[in-house]
Amino acid sequence: MNTSITIEEILTRRHFNRIDVVGGISGLKRQVKWVHCLEVTQISHLLNGNELILTTGLGWKDSDSTFLSYLSQLIKCEAAGLCIEMATHSMSIPQSAIDLADKHGFPLILFNQEVPFVEITQDIHSLIINKQYQMISNLETYSQQLNKKLLEIDHYEPILKFLHSYLNVQVMLISNESEIAYIPKIKKKIIHQLLSEISEDKSHASKFVLKQRIRVLGENYAELVIYSSDRELTDFDSLILDRTATALAQYLLREIYLEEKKISEESKWLTNWLEGECSDEVIREQLSYIDPKMQLEGGIVCICKQHSRNNKTSTKLDGTYFKILFRSVFEQYGFQVFPMEIHQHLVFILGDNRSPEDWKGRVTEALDRIARMDATGRNRMNMLSIGFGKYVGKLSEIYKSYDTARETLLLQETLTEENKSYFYQDLHMYRMIALINKHGNLEETVYEYLGPVIEYDKRNNGELMPTLKTYLACNGSKQETSKQLFIVRQTLYHRLEKLERLLGANFMRSDQRLGIEFMIFALDYLKLRKRKVNENIVDGYVEN
Repeated sequence: MNTSITIEEILTRRHFNRIDVVGGISGLKRQVKWVHCLEVTQISHLLNGNELILTTGLGWKDSDSTFLSYLSQLIKCEAAGLCIEMATHSMSIPQSAIDLADKHGFPLILFNQEVPFVEITQDIHSLIINKQYQMISNLETYSQQLNKKLLEIDHYEPILKFLHSYLNVQVMLISNESEIAYIPKIKKKIIHQLLSEISEDKSHASKFVLKQRIRVLGENYAELVIYSSDRELTDFDSLILDRTATALAQYLLREIYLEEKKISEESKWLTNWLEGECSDEVIREQLSYIDPKMQLEGGIVCICKQHSRNNKTSTKLDGTYFKILFRSVFEQYGFQVFPMEIHQHLVFILGDNRSPEDWKGRVTEALDRIARMDATGRNRMNMLSIGFGKYVGKLSEIYKSYDTARETLLLQETLTEENKSYFYQDLHMYRMIALINKHGNLEETVYEYLGPVIEYDKRNNGELMPTLKTYLACNGSKQETSKQLFIVRQTLYHRLEKLERLLGANFMRSDQRLGIEFMIFALDYLKLRKRKVNENIVDGYVEN
């Protein structure tokens, strides 16, 4: 598809009927993006590449060395060629300049008669603009035909064939698994030569190779490459390549969605696994159907839940999106992902392929990566509360991880932002508080320890409770406590005296201090739990 202009085509235009190409004949197929008139000799900062330069040579006609410098700058800036009007001034082209032009395939064109540069630039610029309009029209036509094919195909190969037939170039699709598709088919010997040329560092600047990554959900799935041995690839080729890569990404995403749906329908046994109704033998037998080489020793369960306050909004949890996103990332960190949906919650069994010692670090890195990927889109991760259960060493005990993952989600509802964690194992104190609250009167117990301080702050609008929390957090350091509270030492001493009267002079003794610290955690737990309940009532939502 010819949408670029070459020097060869320009030489057929009027005003070029009496010219001589004295050097760089091999470069007549160079692309021309613009025409520029230059008489100054320092030109490196004036060019962007692919310009056809018109000049009378006035600035260097008396100096061969200046002309060679001028020509070298043009070649270095990747100009398309140089046209010199010889009729205006008597001059000759040095043989060294012709040799330099031949060496770099840089066309050196001489006008043997006086020509109007203004008319030449107008003519060629009109041709360039018309070509640009043609390119836009062709690109739109190609995109429409490509979108039509997307609705009809069940394999990506027709897209590659369409790209090949449209541009008449060699097409290669290189997947991350090192599988390569070639259109048209070529011999293995040529394949190795092409891959070598493409992989070399210099290929990034090659005018005969173009590459485009195919990204799905923020991940690189493959690389689309086009190569031509007989012509330079153009901006139009690059645009066509980009549209094709986008179409391939859409096709791959559609296939992933369909595969995910199929897996969900075929994996109802996962529910029995989660509920502890499958032995190790049954689980391994089921896993062998999926992949005979799969070797899992332990695992962990992750539950994702849409935030309560979002349940009344029109935004619905896109389960398929998150399943694909979690699978594509967690598998790179050594986990085999088995997703399902239970009671409007997303549940992931993460079977571990690696050593269990670093599972938590790998999970954390995977979550960070997912957050970064999702931040480039609609920030849908912000819709979720995420909880991980405890790690289990036997696949048949995955139900224990499931139960503790649910407990983690429940506890997260009552935690402050600084105390929140995705992991069950990080919630030591809060797990004990929840247990006491479940089997006893936690509020009454808290009041037994902290009631005098709470009542004092209510009556006097005091700051004893924040002072107590900070004093304990600073391990009884008065200097550090006053610094943290931004108060003078005398004010702190005054408050500590009141705390001793209310809690007893020995409140910093290890056993009493431990009880007080635990009850401060419990007080925060009760406050946040009450606030969450009130928020849900205001929103008209009551959680079962």
